[in-house]
Amino acid sequence: SSSSSSSSSSSVAAASKTTLSAAAPQQIQEDLTFAPPDVSGYGEISEKLCADAASRMKRVMVPVSTDVSDTGYVGVSFIHWPGDPSAKKTAKEDALPLLLVHGFDSSALEYRRLGPRLSALGIDVYCVDLLGWGYTQLDDVNSFSAQAKVEALKGFWSAVGGNGEVVVGGASLGGAAAIEFVADNLRRKTTAEDEGGEGGEGGGFVRGTIMIDAQGFVDGIGPMSFLPAPLARAGIKVLKSVPLRSSANQMSYFDPEKYATEDALKVGRLHCTRDGWEDGMLSFMQSGGFRPKEKVPLIDVPSLVLWGRQDGILDGEEFASKFVDSMPDARLEWIEECGHVPHLEQPEATAERIAEFLRSEEVRPSRRVASSSPAAGLLDGLFSFLN
Repeated sequence: SSSSSSSSSSSVAAASKTTLSAAAPQQIQEDLTFAPPDVSGYGEISEKLCADAASRMKRVMVPVSTDVSDTGYVGVSFIHWPGDPSAKKTAKEDALPLLLVHGFDSSALEYRRLGPRLSALGIDVYCVDLLGWGYTQLDDVNSFSAQAKVEALKGFWSAVGGNGEVVVGGASLGGAAAIEFVADNLRRKTTAEDEGGEGGEGGGFVRGTIMIDAQGFVDGIGPMSFLPAPLARAGIKVLKSVPLRSSANQMSYFDPEKYATEDALKVGRLHCTRDGWEDGMLSFMQSGGFRPKEKVPLIDVPSLVLWGRQDGILDGEEFASKFVDSMPDARLEWIEECGHVPHLEQPEATAERIAEFLRSEEVRPSRRVASSSPAAGLLDGLFSFLN
């Protein structure tokens, strides 16, 4: 059922699972009560890549403040595509893992076409759901505000990535969430590190960013944040309506005839049928939304700005150029014959540009980071002993 993936945090604690994280051994509480979305049955979605992505989805308990959850944990869903080992071997350079954030009221399924292509190129990809959207925990949560979403994002990388070095990407409004997350967690590579020494400035772990037709220059969500709850709820019901979703779907693509399909519509609104989705959206709206505008210039790590040449939602000539002008170390790459969602409309070209950026010298892993794969620290220690 639609509410089957919404389980209480107490039952999760009882059904926890211990694994090793990327940067340091620590406990990961996996929500074993979580059922991935039934995209083929309940969702009536035929796209095989969507079913494959859904089958990979897991949910883990991540640390947050008690303002967000009384237990100090919330369940965050994500999809991990590990980098293909043979592609990693043939690649000339190692690459840091990539953490991707989806757009407004969407889910990690948004990356169903990009994730497998990056994996085939040897890139480790983690696509995470923002708290309150996708298939995250919806019950027993005090806040789904913009701040709570960023907090849960930080908790996710702490729990799953061990706060290891990472490149963070965001698409559309996911760019705003990524900007807020990244600005507080920057890590700059130093000359000493390049020469094999210890180092790294900023005290954080984010080594680079990727902005995909990102929203970074509008703060808040406008007048909707001031609506009385009954009016806001009426607006929220419209948000999940088929006509509105269909209209947004049509606007998102350069070639809507090919890509703005019934399947695409169903993927985009499936999570909206979950119990608690409406309350989560109301909480977000009343929080006023993300405020990334003043933080964009603070992001001085290497950044790739990817933009669909024919984006009809966020005009690239205006907004892509703003990113390049505002960020100290950003470069722009256009994706041709593409609208607002390059990861869905041109996943192959998008994956190639991203992989090239991740293997560039400026975002190459520090020497002290031997590998980005789970349990890397343990395995590397074992191999060094054997050698």
